[in-house]
Amino acid sequence: MTSILVVGQGYVGTALSKAASAAGHKVFGLDNDLERISELKKIVSYEIFSTFPKGQDFDSVIIAVPTPLNVHRKPDLTYLESACRGLASNLQKSTLIINESTSYPGTLRNLIAPILGANHLYATAPERVDPANETWKIKNTPRLISGLTSEATEQALALYRTFCEVVVEVSTPEVAEAAKLFENTFRQVNIALANEFAQICEVLGISAWEALDAAETKPFGFMRFSPSMGVGGHCIPIDPLYLLNEAKSRGYEAKLISQADRINQENINFVLRRILEEFGSVKGKKVQIAGLSYKPGVNDLRESKATALMLKLREEGAEVIWHDEYVLSWGGEKSAPIQSVDLGIIATPHPNVDYSRWISENTKVVDVSPYKKISGVRKIF
Repeated sequence: MTSILVVGQGYVGTALSKAASAAGHKVFGLDNDLERISELKKIVSYEIFSTFPKGQDFDSVIIAVPTPLNVHRKPDLTYLESACRGLASNLQKSTLIINESTSYPGTLRNLIAPILGANHLYATAPERVDPANETWKIKNTPRLISGLTSEATEQALALYRTFCEVVVEVSTPEVAEAAKLFENTFRQVNIALANEFAQICEVLGISAWEALDAAETKPFGFMRFSPSMGVGGHCIPIDPLYLLNEAKSRGYEAKLISQADRINQENINFVLRRILEEFGSVKGKKVQIAGLSYKPGVNDLRESKATALMLKLREEGAEVIWHDEYVLSWGGEKSAPIQSVDLGIIATPHPNVDYSRWISENTKVVDVSPYKKISGVRKIF
């Protein structure tokens, strides 16, 4: 059994901490969000701290902090840099430092290691956590591993093999970091293609959804992506811009990635226009949006397009309320039960939501999500 400090107790850090603890390791969690710590202490068995636990040595430290975008949609490594500085001030012995936080190729070598110093071993294992996915979890999702030295690689491989069924060694940390960025860039680009296809189908006067259903019958060479309001969450809207920014810093303009980001950011305007074409003016009308979070089964509002749609509808003069059993409050507002309205909009179809009142009252309902059809509800695309 080894002692592990997991820095960051969001979706990634919590899932990792639980998996490592279940494998028999002595796990400690570290996070500066006191409310989050209070919630986790009710449901997890490992210890969690808001400040570095004094007098405690660790065999391994795993960094799993957010790497978001700033207000200018540029990479923001504030959390990662702060975590590293905190560790540098507190680690008393040589430790295996593993970074799970997503960032540009070279982050481990050129940012983390210089801050923490030469006394430690360094490896990367980019996170692959999909919140609310009941099929792919920490244990059965293959992980990429690479260290700055062969010793760091060997120790990181040995550690992750205790709670991951498949670990894959790659030649350098930069390869692992680049692979993680490409995984979500692939999704960003293909979602943008689906969104552009929906706009083309509108011009052609056909249903994009039906056309995609037809294309999906091909048993080879096709992977379905569906149109939506855009992309949300902590990965797909963000990771490609880390790759884009790093490429630009080296003098290369990643035109396809840039265009995909633009299409997905602007597609909310296409969706709003389609809603207004379907329903007419919403001025003075009561509208309810079902699902604010970025995907079904989670309460994560990061990069949520549902909140963006709400604000745009209010600009059009609508009285907008919302229902989300995972997000109980937002912006000083509270989730409201599904009720009689002039227009119902399904933005994120959380499991087991009952839309029967809308349907029984012949409420105009539109589905703007990229998920499978709901009986009795029309897709906007």
